[in-house]
Amino acid sequence: MLRIGIIGTGSIASAHISGYLAFPEECEIVALADVMPGKAAQKAAEFGLTDAVGYDDPLRMIAEAGLDLVSIATPPSTHAALSIAALDGGVNVLVEKPMAPSLEECDAMLAAQERSGRVLSVVAQNRFRDDLATLKEVVESGLLGTISHVRVDSAWWRGLPYYDLWWRGTWEKEGGGCTLNHAIHHIDLLLWLLGRPTEITAMLANAQHDNSEVEDLSVAVFRYERGLAQLTSSVVHHGEEQEIVIQGEKARVSQPWKVIAERADGGGFPAKGGDADLVAEIEAVAAAKEPLGHYGHEGQIGDLLGAIRDGRAPIADGRDGRNAIEVVTAIYKAGIERAFVELPLKADDPYYRAGQLVEHAPHFYEKQASLVEAAS
Repeated sequence: MLRIGIIGTGSIASAHISGYLAFPEECEIVALADVMPGKAAQKAAEFGLTDAVGYDDPLRMIAEAGLDLVSIATPPSTHAALSIAALDGGVNVLVEKPMAPSLEECDAMLAAQERSGRVLSVVAQNRFRDDLATLKEVVESGLLGTISHVRVDSAWWRGLPYYDLWWRGTWEKEGGGCTLNHAIHHIDLLLWLLGRPTEITAMLANAQHDNSEVEDLSVAVFRYERGLAQLTSSVVHHGEEQEIVIQGEKARVSQPWKVIAERADGGGFPAKGGDADLVAEIEAVAAAKEPLGHYGHEGQIGDLLGAIRDGRAPIADGRDGRNAIEVVTAIYKAGIERAFVELPLKADDPYYRAGQLVEHAPHFYEKQASLVEAAS
């Protein structure tokens, strides 16, 4: 029975708690910590965790609670220090996205994972969705042929009060805007589906949030070996219509699910009816996909518990989290410097180091409120 701790008891902590509670024969939540006095005990009471101990000092919890695994659900600027403390204390770690604001901090976390021999996993809960797992299976089947173009719309909407919370809307505490904190999910999926691009360029803007330093909109273009991908990261899109469209040599597939396959007539134009046989073959792959047993945070937690038990790597590990931060860093560098940025980013790149993004990033506007608790 693995002993579980939770650091940070804001809204996202509820997803972690529910995830662990889905596996009562494998783990038990024994401690929660939050720097706001009494907040950890309040969250424990909310979920009926009568035997869990509440701490106001996360480091004390790591030292005293005898944990096997800790979830870190705190603001991004704290992820590295808390993860390293836990790993060096012999505790496995599940850290919320984004892994950390800088590649330097990500590499320090990976170094702690390596020297400790413990497991480090970064939240990538969208890998644990049937529709996206099906998309990956079709891409890996080879039925699409070579990939020509991918369009990813990470479209969200947030009103002005969203940035009133004390740590949001600042380069120092939040680490960035929608590119880092919202599109990180879609960036992870893009890397999961296609791997690392070779080059990135981008533009950044703050279109609608004049109470925030950071961007609320970015558009990036990625170069792959033969094709291109484009990513829109946003918190200004009404309707939050998110989509991934993959155009291959032989067919296109998308999430929400849709399959189209053209075939050429004698002049090279689309022939009437398309390639119905290929569409049927792709649909058959999708239909044969076994449904996942658990979804979202619950699915990732189940996989992580299994990884710890079986001595294997989790489906979403620290290296995956770092790769997503590398892409985010390249987008920010490209947008700020108005440049084309080659990957991989090297350790001597100024944007690699902690604090350098804060130093170089534009303040689109200045933060106007700093609430301790988000409005309900």
